[in-house]
Amino acid sequence: MATVFNILAIIVMIAVVAVLIRGLINMMRGGSGVTSNKLMQARVLLQFVALVLIMVAVYLTRK
Repeated sequence: MATVFNILAIIVMIAVVAVLIRGLINMMRGGSGVTSNKLMQARVLLQFVALVLIMVAVYLTRK
């Protein structure tokens, strides 16, 4: 079961990096501030999900 959470955590971490890169590209191109804000919110949410998944995986591994 911990393996499933490890895989999900890796997928979410990749999504965090993708959103971060997209936000940086948006800033470099001088994109909309609204878009930058939404990307930042999505990144923070994805980081929270990744953290929860990592903590669950650690909990299940130690049990």
